[in-house]
Amino acid sequence: MKDQMAEKDNLEKEEILKDQTTATEHVEQASMEQDQETDDQKLVKENQELKEKYLRLYSEFDNYRRRTAKERLELIKTASEDVLKDLITVVDDFERAFKAEESKGHEANDQEGNRLIYQKLVKIMESKGLKPMNDLHGKPFDAETQEAITQIPAPTEDLKGKVVDVVEKGYTLGDKVVRYAKVVIGA
Repeated sequence: MKDQMAEKDNLEKEEILKDQTTATEHVEQASMEQDQETDDQKLVKENQELKEKYLRLYSEFDNYRRRTAKERLELIKTASEDVLKDLITVVDDFERAFKAEESKGHEANDQEGNRLIYQKLVKIMESKGLKPMNDLHGKPFDAETQEAITQIPAPTEDLKGKVVDVVEKGYTLGDKVVRYAKVVIGA
């Protein structure tokens, strides 16, 4: 009977060991599954972070590309600005010469050649985008495009605060003012 009891105890011990082994295996398997879940969560989180970084980098590059394209267009538009500014003084000299010749009463034949050269120069400058500010007489003073040299008493009441005389023409290149018009304002 002792053998049977010992055998029974051994069987019970083996069953307890099996149960403990099975429980340990379940705990290890659960732990592995939990580790795998946390690894999956880490990968998902890392994937999201990489996507966000990619989107930020892509948008920064797109902004850079747009900005440089805009700057390039601006540069192309205004590349000839310095040359045109220098040529404006030549146009001014032509206009002064015409006024001086008219006051002296020179013949029209003498002025014709100069006028042709002047017109050709003006057309070339206009083809490059340079435009004179015309018809400023009687218009309200605009500090964004005009420079007031002086104020004089207005000849009429309706010319107060408006342009009475243009001393030097203003010019624009596209939307940009290349030279401000120098004007006299009525007070």
